[in-house]
Amino acid sequence: MKTEARTAQVSRDTAETRITVKLNLDGTGQANLNTGIGFFDHMLDQIARHGLIDLDVQCAGDLHIDGHHTVEDVGICIGQAVRQAVGDKKGITRYGHSYVPLDEALSRVVIDFSGRPGLVADVQFTSGMIGQFDTQLLHEFFQGFVNHAFVTLHIDNLKGVNAHHQSETIFKAFGRALRMALAPDERAAGQIPSTKGSL
Repeated sequence: MKTEARTAQVSRDTAETRITVKLNLDGTGQANLNTGIGFFDHMLDQIARHGLIDLDVQCAGDLHIDGHHTVEDVGICIGQAVRQAVGDKKGITRYGHSYVPLDEALSRVVIDFSGRPGLVADVQFTSGMIGQFDTQLLHEFFQGFVNHAFVTLHIDNLKGVNAHHQSETIFKAFGRALRMALAPDERAAGQIPSTKGSL
């Protein structure tokens, strides 16, 4: 069904960050990540591997201040790249969801390529920091993503004691939900998955 490669490259250069993102939505989960925040790279790797997206993220950010600009701006760039790569959305499944456990933690992520940015996140982290990653920035990453990918995203961490596990289940579930939503729907090939006729 797919006739064109769903790939994109986006760059962002500000006084706070210099970022280049390359991705292939129909990849094999290969990742080349360098944000300067080790745990954040680990989380982005979950998106690539579980979403089967080839993802290259290179970021030089103002980490001497903190990780806020780096994490938020990477979310913005990945959102822009996904939106560019998915194109007019003809033939995609549109909706995706996933539950992912990791030991005591369990998260649910639901996504809709609705054309309307919206984020609802219910995550109560048990720790403020995971390595050099401020757990408050998880929300900033996904807010940047939805604002620029034009998707509706619901994130619920249902259980969890270990903050690393909480975060990892969220990013894995996000990758899985993204993969489902972007998969071709063979019964609706060439169709926009909306009664409005556009998304």
